[in-house]
Amino acid sequence: MSDPIQSPKGSRTDYLSNLVLRGAIRGALALPYETRVRLMGWLVAKVIAPIAGYRRRIRENLAHTCPELPQAEVDRLCHAVPDNVGRTLIEIYSGPEFVARAIEAPIEGPGLARLEAARAEGRPVILVTGHMGNYDAVRANLIHRGYNMGALYRRMSNPYFNAHYVRSISRIGTPLFEQGRKGMIEMVRHIRAGGILGILTDLYVQDGEALDFFGQKARTSLVTAELALKFNAALIPVYGLRDPDGFGFRIVAQDEIPHSDPITMTQAVNDGLESLVRENMDQWFWIHRRWKYADIDLRKKPGASS
Repeated sequence: MSDPIQSPKGSRTDYLSNLVLRGAIRGALALPYETRVRLMGWLVAKVIAPIAGYRRRIRENLAHTCPELPQAEVDRLCHAVPDNVGRTLIEIYSGPEFVARAIEAPIEGPGLARLEAARAEGRPVILVTGHMGNYDAVRANLIHRGYNMGALYRRMSNPYFNAHYVRSISRIGTPLFEQGRKGMIEMVRHIRAGGILGILTDLYVQDGEALDFFGQKARTSLVTAELALKFNAALIPVYGLRDPDGFGFRIVAQDEIPHSDPITMTQAVNDGLESLVRENMDQWFWIHRRWKYADIDLRKKPGASS
């Protein structure tokens, strides 16, 4: 595992923001598990979301992709989405208490049989996932089931927050591979040994491919498909969804993506995620700038003036 925890050096704003957030997390961790999860959901939905602009971003994303939604549903999602984000955050910091819930989650879908077949063959697996429900529930569950499960992560922009965040996700399970030269070398070694790698791929990537997602072009990384093709790994989309009670989980393992070319395979991943999000609109992180409205107009013809 790469060593992600070094002496952080960030701005004064980073330092102060981390103090506030870390204080809230520490306070919540002093409470019983279900109380803290419920409280952090409420805190993010009611206090942080309006201040941080999450509600505005959710409305913008929904207007961009789902203009047909009734206003009442948009208003509901403006509360439900950040509530799920807050719950996810404190769950990740809850260590063994969260893991105990995650390992109880049933796995459904055709991807489970594909995953078991790959393990029996000693074939590597790329598990592509997204910011849906609680994505770390999948990792905790599969590690408990005996899978050699690693994960690629991207360092947080706030170095003070990143230091304790990485310690928290490490408590859920290892190995972890930080994006970067050293982490990539260790990740490749893990894959070549027949390991399983989980990667979140539903964020905007500046140099990504302009693929369809919710009827709009979204720049998407092709790395999962490229790795699957390079190492003859099974590419299986898998997501950890939250139960209606707000505390338990179920894991949906969609069917393996057939090998073809990176663009076709990644578009299939986008399509599968979109289908799942449409069934569970409140569980996807609509707070992300997935479409980057200020980005190049992807509909412009080549050579058009900007």
